[in-house]
Amino acid sequence: MTVVVVGGGGHVGLPLGLLLASHGHSVTALDTDVDKVELIKGGEMPFMERGAQDLLPVVLADGSFDATVDPSCLTEADVVIVVVGTPVDEHLNPDPSAVVAVLAELSPWLRRGQLIVLRSTVFPGVTRRVEDWFQENHPGIAVAFCPERIAEGSALRELVELPQLVGARTDDSADRAIMFFDTLGVRSIRVSPEEAELAKLFTNSWRYIKFAVANQFWMMANEFNVDFERVRSAIIDDYPRAADMPGAGFAAGPCLLKDTTQLSAFSGNRFTLGSAAITVNEGLPLYLIERLESRFQLTEMTVGILGMAFKGEIDDNRSSLSYKLRKLLSFRAREVLCSDPYVVDDRLVDLDKLLHESDLVIVATPHAVYQSLVIEKPLVDIWNLYGRGVQV
Repeated sequence: MTVVVVGGGGHVGLPLGLLLASHGHSVTALDTDVDKVELIKGGEMPFMERGAQDLLPVVLADGSFDATVDPSCLTEADVVIVVVGTPVDEHLNPDPSAVVAVLAELSPWLRRGQLIVLRSTVFPGVTRRVEDWFQENHPGIAVAFCPERIAEGSALRELVELPQLVGARTDDSADRAIMFFDTLGVRSIRVSPEEAELAKLFTNSWRYIKFAVANQFWMMANEFNVDFERVRSAIIDDYPRAADMPGAGFAAGPCLLKDTTQLSAFSGNRFTLGSAAITVNEGLPLYLIERLESRFQLTEMTVGILGMAFKGEIDDNRSSLSYKLRKLLSFRAREVLCSDPYVVDDRLVDLDKLLHESDLVIVATPHAVYQSLVIEKPLVDIWNLYGRGVQV
């Protein structure tokens, strides 16, 4: 099929586009970022994604993949995948109209007979609004909400391993979407659009709440002068009912917090578990600093932060709590130095400078390259990267 991925230069759209191209489709990544499009057309990935840098030149060379800023490519598409979610503003209010607004901009190039696949997380009810908009403005276009379910960094593997939720109101839309994902060898699970919308939000909120529980337990153990990781290891050892208890650490990124706030707004701000999880996870950097202030004279110390990505082995620093930690420490420490082997940020310093000049080092992101470091200064490692426990 001929496929256009709207928002095709991003962390969700680009890996999917590459995979579709490698499975015989003719794919165009449509994006508004000119620099990103030129980078992709030159065979360079704009971000880290395992396996993608090897795949990109291959599908460019065989002509199955291209990137552009020209929306006229939509006129030839059989399938249009829209990787545009519901944004949340600085006051944590979602904008349910954003997806329809993008489709209205693209309206001149859409045509009868196309399948529109909404891919990013949307506010509950947005799929219905999109369907109504098409019925009024472009009758004869099928719509399905098929949310991505991948973990950043593992997209190419998980896209073919995980079952795909297909939220469709009509049999025609469902059959077309299922047939499309069948070309990747993916098993589909048909649900209603509203069920798919909630499934996506519930999944991310569930993970966010689990991380909050672990972080709250970590705080409790610290207050009792007990190493939480020893407690957790004892709990999960050959005990399946607690096997999924995560360790402590910064729970961040562009999805978990945002989707939890969307559910809160959707429920009339009665999502008390979600609100509590936000308080715990977003409060973790400040709690960590308060614990350090009880042990060290931070005002006389240079503090080094290792890792600015929101999780290990990626270069994505969106919504990373490392930056919140940096901001809070800047008012309490003499100086704050930050380093990351993957994140591009001119405020960062090289690793040797950080290790040489810091009086205290905090592992904020568990990049594997840090495991080989020999750090003789006071070290804070809430991820237990060095296997010495997480007590602070």
